[in-house]
This record gives sequence, structure tokens and C-alpha cells, in this order.
Amino acid sequence: MYSIKKITADAYWVGVNDRKITLFESVYPVSRGMSYNSYLVLDEKTVLLDTVDSSASLQFLENVEKALEGRTLDYMIINHMEPDHCANIGAIVAKYPSVKIVGNFKTFTMMSQFFDFDVESRKLVIKEGDTLNTGRHTFTFVMAPMVHWPEAMVTYDTTDKVLYSADAFGSFGAMSGNIFADECDFENVWLDDARRYYTNIVGKYGVQVQNLLKKATTLDIAMICPLHGPIWRSNIEFIVDKYLKWSSYTPEKQSALIVYGSVHGHTENTAEILANLLGEKGIKEIAVYNASTTHYSKIIAESFKYSHIVFACATYNMALFPPMQVVLHELAEHNLQNRTFAFIENGTWTPFAGKLMQDALEKLKNNKIIEQKVTVKSALNEQSFADLAKLADALAEDIKQ
Repeated sequence: MYSIKKITADAYWVGVNDRKITLFESVYPVSRGMSYNSYLVLDEKTVLLDTVDSSASLQFLENVEKALEGRTLDYMIINHMEPDHCANIGAIVAKYPSVKIVGNFKTFTMMSQFFDFDVESRKLVIKEGDTLNTGRHTFTFVMAPMVHWPEAMVTYDTTDKVLYSADAFGSFGAMSGNIFADECDFENVWLDDARRYYTNIVGKYGVQVQNLLKKATTLDIAMICPLHGPIWRSNIEFIVDKYLKWSSYTPEKQSALIVYGSVHGHTENTAEILANLLGEKGIKEIAVYNASTTHYSKIIAESFKYSHIVFACATYNMALFPPMQVVLHELAEHNLQNRTFAFIENGTWTPFAGKLMQDALEKLKNNKIIEQKVTVKSALNEQSFADLAKLADALAEDIKQ
């Protein structure tokens, strides 16, 4: 049976929710599942905007058929060719063989790699600023390269002022009957997933997201329809402000994030004591994460949130403790900027994790390092505790500034 939602006078959400999935892209834990959004506009000509993942093909095709109510499909706009959105292009072509497929040059290069149907006879190649009129509605196209694939674009319905935003403004999580952000407790239930989605999926491409935001702010937007997560029809400035911060690597919270990698508990103890020292100095909303038990995607998201990050790590096999090595590699890959770092190293015979951590982050731009590095030899003693207290003083002073 179908599951569709009317979102404007002419447009329907025809997407699906997947509550079976546990790892999005086989990497990111999604305890609340995923939504795959697709939209259908009924005009003199009918328009489908993107498809869904192959795991939900049957439900999706039933939704499209119900929303069309016996009409054929005239156009299919493809904003993004990643398989969680493009997997059903072939199924749509098979069901509606006269459909014209709308995309840019790079869209069709990728489409021919994914599918073996006759793409050439169906394609309508558009470029930046081109328009498509379907009767009452006029759609215009805005290129969004590397947000987060090179062919990505967004589609703006100039009639109803709706931005179909591809992977921008999306979130992890399946929806539960409420498909609009104002129907949900977005800030308390969805925001962490939206931040984790942005920082891990798109976060590397801050400059490209900023370029897209500059284009988007010239449009009169009444609704944002992303390919994952709730639709925005009110308080749009809230999510736009978050994207402005995330894409410019601006911290949301002036406080300390402490991430530790501990083998036998001594480095963990050091991290916990540092958190207590900072709390005594009036620093609020401190966050502490164990790199061994926290998925790195959560730590990436928190790193985009916090202004100051302390890395505490044991030296392991003459190298970094592996869970911390993963965290640092991923942070470097995601281009984190405008942060203040501090380092705590531990080791029984050769503690040099501090240098290795610093080296792992050296390619990142516009960051500052607190000079007071702490070295622990096996376990805290009076000297290393005194050094830890000095680090807490330096951190607290810097945070308050």
C-alpha cells in the first residue's frame, strides 16, 4: 500500500523510511534508521524529483503510482546520482518509458555508468540558470558541485518558492508520520543527527557549501525539501544558520571536548581529572568521549560543535592507539578548522603520542595549539598532575576569552 504526503497544492512527498538499516553507507550508525525523500509535482506535465534507495523500491514505486493517479510521468529531475537516491531510475524508466530525464552533463556521465538502458534518447541536459516550465510551475537549476559529489545540483520551483536541496539540509533518521521540521522537536531530537550527517557526509566541502549558500540566499525560499530528513516550511533561518556555521567551521559551543584513547585506564583517568578541573574553573557543558567505544562519526560531529578539543592518547606499539588514530585521520580528512587543540600523551617506556597526534593534524588550517602538553608516564604522579593543572588553567583562560 502507498504512503504519500501532500506538501503543497501540487506537490507530494513520495519517499520512504527504512528502519531496518543500521549502517548508512555501510559506515555510519543510524539507530533511528533513514528516510529517503522523493517528490512528485502534478502540473500540466508531471515531475518526479529524485528516487530512493534500492532497499525500498517496491514502496516507492507504489507511492509514485498512487500520487500520479493514472497519469503518466513526463519528467524525472535527478539532483544527485548517489545510489541511495538514483537506484530506482531504471525502474521508473521501465514503468514510464516516455519519461524525459533532466540533469546536467555530469549527471548523465554517471547515469551511463550505473545503468544500461537508453539514456541518450531520454536525456534533457541543463546547466546553471536553465529553466523547465511544466505549466503552472517553472523550475530553475543551480549547480552545487562537490556538495558532495561533482554532479550535485539543486532545483528551485519559482512558482511555489520550494528549494529541492539534494543532500543539503539533510539528516540521519527515519521520519515517523511527521515529515515537517516544525512538527518535530527538531532541536532536541533531530539536530544532533543533522549535525552528524552534515559533518561526516558533506563537512569536508565547506567552501563548496558556502558557495551554494551564497546562491541560495538570493532565492526567496518558502520551503526546503532535502533528500533525507524533515522538510523545512518555517523557521528556515534556523537550519540555514547552522549550515553557515558548520560550513565556515565556526564553533557552536565555547567549551571543551575531551577525546581519549586509553588501553588500561590510566589515560582515561587523566582525561576525567582534566574534565573535573575544567568544571571547577567554571567551564560548562564539557564533553568527554572514549575513542574506543564512540563511533568516530559522533566525535567528528562534536568536534565541529566545540571550540576547544583535547586529545589524550596512549602510545601503542610505538604508534598511536588505533581508535585515536582513526579519529585523527577522519578529522584531518574533514578539514576541521578554527579550533584550539591540546594534547596529553601517555607511555610506559617511550611516550611520544603527543607528537604523533600533532603530526596527524598538521595539514589542517587555521587552528591553534595550547603549548602546555602533558606527558604521563604510565600513571599520573605529582609532577604530571601539576602539568595537567597548568593545562586546565590555560584551557579555561582561553575558553573564557
